[in-house]
Amino acid sequence: MPVYSLNLKVFWLLVVVIFTGIWCMFLTLRRSSNEEKDGSCQEESFSSLQVLIKLGLLLVLCFIVFKCCSSTPKCQRGDITFQQKHQQQVRKNLLESFYEQHIRLSPHVLGHSKAHVSQIVGELIRVGKAKQHDTGVILRGDFVQIGSAYEQHKINSPDFFDILVPLKIPQSLKLEPFFSDICKELIPCLQGSMICGVAATKKSEWAKTYKQFSDGFCTEVGFHHALSSTSVQKWFHWKIQRCLNVIRYQFEERSYITLSVFDDKLILKILPRSDYVCCHISMSVRLIPAFHLGDSVFLTAQPWGSNICLENVSLNSHWGINFSKHEQKLLNWFKDQAPSNSCHLKCLQIMKSLRDLNAKTFQPSFASKWRSIFSSYNLKTALFYLLLKNPFEKWDDLLLMERMADYFMFLKECLQKQSLMHFFLGNSNLPNFIALPKMFKEAMPVNLLEGYGLDLLDQVCFQLLNSWVQMPRIIRMSSSPKSFIRESMRCKHSNL
Repeated sequence: MPVYSLNLKVFWLLVVVIFTGIWCMFLTLRRSSNEEKDGSCQEESFSSLQVLIKLGLLLVLCFIVFKCCSSTPKCQRGDITFQQKHQQQVRKNLLESFYEQHIRLSPHVLGHSKAHVSQIVGELIRVGKAKQHDTGVILRGDFVQIGSAYEQHKINSPDFFDILVPLKIPQSLKLEPFFSDICKELIPCLQGSMICGVAATKKSEWAKTYKQFSDGFCTEVGFHHALSSTSVQKWFHWKIQRCLNVIRYQFEERSYITLSVFDDKLILKILPRSDYVCCHISMSVRLIPAFHLGDSVFLTAQPWGSNICLENVSLNSHWGINFSKHEQKLLNWFKDQAPSNSCHLKCLQIMKSLRDLNAKTFQPSFASKWRSIFSSYNLKTALFYLLLKNPFEKWDDLLLMERMADYFMFLKECLQKQSLMHFFLGNSNLPNFIALPKMFKEAMPVNLLEGYGLDLLDQVCFQLLNSWVQMPRIIRMSSSPKSFIRESMRCKHSNL
């Protein structure tokens, strides 16, 4: 049913016309009665003058009332616009202050930590490559630095790093990875994973030449020999532990180094000695065994086993696909095109930090799902789509609040559609400078929100919008600024 609103300009114009008409009729009737009683010309002229004066005063009064009433809504709209701009500026100032005090990492501390990690991991790899036999899996080339610490969007603290350690199989064998079609609808976690098949020149050579390799590193998938991610991880753990035993004495005065397994992830713990490293930060380095497939694409061993238990399905043979080098290339390309003060990485950092602050207020069961849906990889994927959607100049730091609003709205739309597509797998609209092997370009698109129920996504969407509205309150309730981001001390050892 349509709703009609009162047009004040027309209303007051009609009031003026009606009252003027009534007044004229009244004066006409009065003049007629006066003419019957007295036909004097002097009284008629005086009465006419009086009528004109009163009529003029009435018109002036109506005009003043009309102007006042018509100008009032404009004043109100101006006040509302001013209040909105003021609130927007207050939110931006609060967000900028939160970023500087809680999110932004000290370049000195981060650079120092990365240098320390590189030195220790580099020595581990050097020792591991010194004595190897080309009969099994061996270390290949140098390590690859990946993740937020090396893409300039790390938050919280510079205490966790991801390192890819490339491996290779005997030269006479060949990797033949292929996508798995096993239970994709029933097992969403298998989407985007691959089976790393291994082929020999002749099938008969498996029993005679490669039996030891097959027993130690392979599993049977149909009629194929495939690398077992679990077996490779176990060997890799053993290999790194032996290398660590060799270099431990070399770094004894600098750092206390240990190796542990947490949730099937191999973690190198580095605790600097207080008299060596000025920052005194305990660092964790996740070492990830990987096989290079070409064009900077790697297959990585995934920790499927301990977290997922499925009948009649072997996750032992499934490997994840890593596009970290392409992600870094995309971010570097955008950095060259965008303004020097671009806020795209700041938006990602703020979004990750707000995700963590919100998670503290939820029940543990919902908090884990919240973090899973808004994982760092999913948030970074959403940012990639926004980078190509908006013009470069729109990412100026002065437009931070507008871009943050776009970020929230894009995530809201993804949750409502139950769809956030993988940026590299099956994406036919990739920029031309990103070169991928044909098998990944032609792969089936992967939905990163697959497997999450509609009710859960609706609940997450509601909390997402609520976090945008309640952002000032959430920020004010956050913890005190980090103490270690200050640069009060300088490095004691410049040779690191």
